[in-house]
Amino acid sequence: MSNAWQEAQKNLAGGVNSPVRAFKAVGGEPIFFSKGFGPFLFDREGKRYIDYCLSWGAILWGHADAPTIEAIQRQAVNGTSFGAATEYETALAVEIKKAFPALEKLRFTSSGTEAVMSAIRLARGFTKKERIVKFEGCYHGHADSLLVKAGSGLATFGTPDSAGIPASLAELTTVLPYNDVAALKQFLQNTRDTACVIVEPVAGNMGVVPARKEFLEVMRTETAKRGIVLIFDEVISGYRVTYGGAQHLYGIQPDLTVLGKIIGGGLPVGAFGGRAEIMDKLSPEGPVYQAGTLSGNPLSMAAGLSVLSRLTPDFYKNLNQKTARFVAQAEKALKRRHSNARIQSLGSMFTVFFSEKSLYNFKDVLDSDKKNFAAFFHRMIARGVYIPPSAFEAYFLSAAHTETELEKTLEILGEC
Repeated sequence: MSNAWQEAQKNLAGGVNSPVRAFKAVGGEPIFFSKGFGPFLFDREGKRYIDYCLSWGAILWGHADAPTIEAIQRQAVNGTSFGAATEYETALAVEIKKAFPALEKLRFTSSGTEAVMSAIRLARGFTKKERIVKFEGCYHGHADSLLVKAGSGLATFGTPDSAGIPASLAELTTVLPYNDVAALKQFLQNTRDTACVIVEPVAGNMGVVPARKEFLEVMRTETAKRGIVLIFDEVISGYRVTYGGAQHLYGIQPDLTVLGKIIGGGLPVGAFGGRAEIMDKLSPEGPVYQAGTLSGNPLSMAAGLSVLSRLTPDFYKNLNQKTARFVAQAEKALKRRHSNARIQSLGSMFTVFFSEKSLYNFKDVLDSDKKNFAAFFHRMIARGVYIPPSAFEAYFLSAAHTETELEKTLEILGEC
């Protein structure tokens, strides 16, 4: 056991500040990183890894991207946090609205979890109803109402998926199967107490599983009929699949959208926004309370503005084409050693699965070969390629990944 891991376990709960970092899903000890630059991470011993995790998708231009670092430094010398209004918040909101016109008004938070929690409270306050609907395999942060697993049957009241969550609260969450149009219709046509439906339009937390267009179209139609607030959680897919996120790609406009990761340039951030009619229910104008000292902090706003203001159609064309070429070649390389290997992708997101079939929902993902993935993970790590330490996560490319790194990765894939 490394000294770093021993010290971490003595001083941090579980040795980590987020469970997946502990490598429980794949076995072994976590890697302690000390530096990131371009498409690379460097561990405490100086070993270099080609990084396909990219802070879970937050790093779009590459680690330590010069313009982003310069923007942070310019702001840091003028102060890191004021707990007061700044024009930086407005500037980033205006930039986000260029890509997401459905966000008529926004509110910044310090994390995606906080943004989702606030969006759900807002939906409940707006509709004066209490039930929320989520989908198996979609992760929306660790708020109590959302750490809920499905019960038996297609459409059931949820049960707590973590200790510390009251059963009475979990009962206000209904969990439906992802991409199941019939189950969605059946539930929505019979509900009377639902405040909102929340979904990852491109699932990234069970691996990359895009929604079927019909699934989202029915969701939009049926919620609109019943005055149910539709929330797209685009913390991962926003700015990843294309400019304007999955809602632009599918041509479907939700009532509220949650963003995170990329919009802070790798610094802590979250945001939620949508129809002005709903957003105006937030305090100080309305009765729904939400606040945060570090919400919209100047460092995150400066970093986010630096990242987003440089995005263009050509940027996405180049990044998505690069990803598509790499994914096609990577799948061929993998299949030479693993007949059941497949890669699912959209935009600059992708996931390696070991499964005989395409995956459309969480059950399909659970049926994939997780033991094979764990062995694959460690072979990749040993050869200097860092991928997420879980079979249920998305991988990402950045603008900093060049053909040199991609060719090297393809060579390694052929050995793993």
